Amino acid sequence: MSTSSNPHIRIFDTTLRDGEQSPGASMTHNEKLELAELMETMGVDVIEAGFPAASEGDFAAVSAIAEQSKSAIICGLARSTPNDIERCAEAVKKSARPRIHTFISTSPVHMKHKLKMGPNAVLEAVGRSVAQARNHTDDVEWSAEDATRTDFDFLCKCIDVAIASGATTINLPDTVGYSHPDEYGALFRRVIETIPNSDKV
Repeated sequence: MSTSSNPHIRIFDTTLRDGEQSPGASMTHNEKLELAELMETMGVDVIEAGFPAASEGDFAAVSAIAEQSKSAIICGLARSTPNDIERCAEAVKKSARPRIHTFISTSPVHMKHKLKMGPNAVLEAVGRSVAQARNHTDDVEWSAEDATRTDFDFLCKCIDVAIASGATTINLPDTVGYSHPDEYGALFRRVIETIPNSDKV
């Protein structure tokens, strides 16, 4: 989490993954490849190409984009489960610059009702999933799903574990649109000030 006064702003584009969930925005296999090529031409740093474990179509698209890419980081999304991470690793492996992006919910409401997991189990999953992803690539992104509704101290524990396990990028999404821009900016500032290793990611 660079605090440099003149940082390089990296463009992370998730149109091919999150964007395709929008009504009417689904794309054919060839359209995905064309869009990925266009993004690379435009200088996009990181292309999140899809969710390989979600479907055979997503796996095929991510694999093809990884194989055709020349300069961009090609990223695949994976839940914090061994199968998801292995599937993602297989899909991005032909990229010159592969990234695995793994995530887990960290807010109390998501942990209780969506995951049916306690905080300790979530912390264990964070460490295990990031470490597994690092077995396949040196570029691992970790996300705290529903970060803006997560207890701050617990969020910091999760980030600490992710970094210690090998995460190179930390993502704190406002999954449900809960936070105002000023609050969101303040969250990042507070995390950077609190996490000892924030300068490592």
